[in-house]
Amino acid sequence: MRSATISRKTAETAIEVVVNLDGTGTYTIATGIGFLDHMIEQLSRHSLIDIVLKVDGDLHIDQHHTTEDSALALGQAVAKALGDRRGITRYGLCYAPMDETLSRAAIDISGRPFLAWRSGFTQEKLGELDTELVEHWFQSFTGEVGMTLHLETLYGRNNHHICESLFKATARALRQAVEIDPRKADQIPSTKGTLGGL
Repeated sequence: MRSATISRKTAETAIEVVVNLDGTGTYTIATGIGFLDHMIEQLSRHSLIDIVLKVDGDLHIDQHHTTEDSALALGQAVAKALGDRRGITRYGLCYAPMDETLSRAAIDISGRPFLAWRSGFTQEKLGELDTELVEHWFQSFTGEVGMTLHLETLYGRNNHHICESLFKATARALRQAVEIDPRKADQIPSTKGTLGGL
């Protein structure tokens, strides 16, 4: 079973994360930001990665540190659970429709962190979450996993739908990418022989 635990404590946040890449999409998420909890729950449910994430952050200042650090710690846990990435499918792609919205995520767990972002919002908040932090969450998560993520909203009007379709598309693409390829389960999927990792 590919699982990992991360404890991360700074002057701004204290975080505990447990992930199981071979799970069923069960989750316990408590960041103190309701809409962010909802999005990470979607990530867990649709990737089938079990996630326990508890954040005690300095929300009396603003949401930035809690949002960023939740992504950093979760990304670190996924990277640790992946290990040397032996046997993974490596690539994943998903188009996620949500009513009038369609978003696309393409992932390469390459060891080369990069986020290509083509989305945006027409309101400043979703629930209590500052929408400007959504891209930053994906940037932080992508960097720590060590993956390339191309994330785009092809069209959409409702800001809630846009955000949720981005998380669901990423979740489904991630599910594909981290799965073990039964035909190459003992090999690292790269002609270089390495994909980085811990």
